[in-house]
Amino acid sequence: MSTDANLGPATILVVDDTPANLQLLTTMLRDGGYKVRPVSSGQMALRVIEATPPDLVLLDINMPDMDGYEVCRRLKADDRWRDIPVLFISALSDTADKVRAFQAGGVDYVGKPFQFEEVDARVRTHLELRRKSQALAESLTRLQALEQLRDNLTHMIAHDMRSPLLALQMSVQLLADAANLSDADTAALASTARRGAAQVVEMVTQMLDVSRIEAGKMVLECSSCDLVGLAREVIATLQPLAVGRTLSLDAPPELMAEIDCPLIRRVLTNLLGNAIKFTRPPGRIQIVVRPAGDSVRVAVVDEGPGITREDQAKLFEKFHQTTAGARMGGSGLGLTFCRMAVEAHGGAIGVESTGERGSTFWFSLPSAKRPASG
Repeated sequence: MSTDANLGPATILVVDDTPANLQLLTTMLRDGGYKVRPVSSGQMALRVIEATPPDLVLLDINMPDMDGYEVCRRLKADDRWRDIPVLFISALSDTADKVRAFQAGGVDYVGKPFQFEEVDARVRTHLELRRKSQALAESLTRLQALEQLRDNLTHMIAHDMRSPLLALQMSVQLLADAANLSDADTAALASTARRGAAQVVEMVTQMLDVSRIEAGKMVLECSSCDLVGLAREVIATLQPLAVGRTLSLDAPPELMAEIDCPLIRRVLTNLLGNAIKFTRPPGRIQIVVRPAGDSVRVAVVDEGPGITREDQAKLFEKFHQTTAGARMGGSGLGLTFCRMAVEAHGGAIGVESTGERGSTFWFSLPSAKRPASG
């Protein structure tokens, strides 16, 4: 259809310096239900587009003041008009001429003498393609606005939750310290409460950090840091949670990287914590630290259930969880935080898994520059 129920008849700008062709195309297109603006030169065409942009341009090539190639190039060079489809209509039949037309930004090419049925079919097709493209762009804009609204709401809620959660965490710790924990059941309850409070605080912190990194508001405080020593610290911290599992480190004595050490400690803690969570006793988990050119590569190797290729492709996206991960709980932001933190350092992160058993989560970070020996 040449008419949109919401926008009215489509407007076609016809550009041809031959009066007979211009008259013929104008009459036929108007009979087809289009609004037509006929002009006889490239300069006039650009002025019309500037004043009232059309939905489509039918453009001749051989014109005295400015040929059709140049008109199309100028149209496509302007962000305001570059999505307007340009159909060349010309007596030039060489392949080279057609290639030039497409290189200039044209979407189609009709030869002269033309059959109006062909012109009409091509015009309708490209108008429909443009309409669908515009609708898709509008949908994307709406989705982005909704995502921003969701992120703002999440950030606001997380920000408001963090202070009372920290107070709760501290209160649980003080109660545990003050209570008589000789009773095994009481001690177990206190330990569970501490872990639960710490996990919720970490989830909220991850939400806030993801928002800060996305907004470009997280400033890295980088210095030379020993990633091997950092791995030892993280293993020691999480060892009490790895009951029945074996944690080990495969690394040289020292490997320095230029990083924000507390931030990367949280990345490694997150990855090792996930490995512990998904590896059943008596499974083994190993952290491997190796030099890799100008980088240091850290890998956490587990014996968990494995990750499918489909999940691997989405694993570091916000709020994505595998089926096993959803059963374990969590915010779905832990790996997103890890990716953003590593990429903020100019590093890379990924996962390798057969999908059956075992996974390797790895990241690489720039090595610390060693001072030149004198």
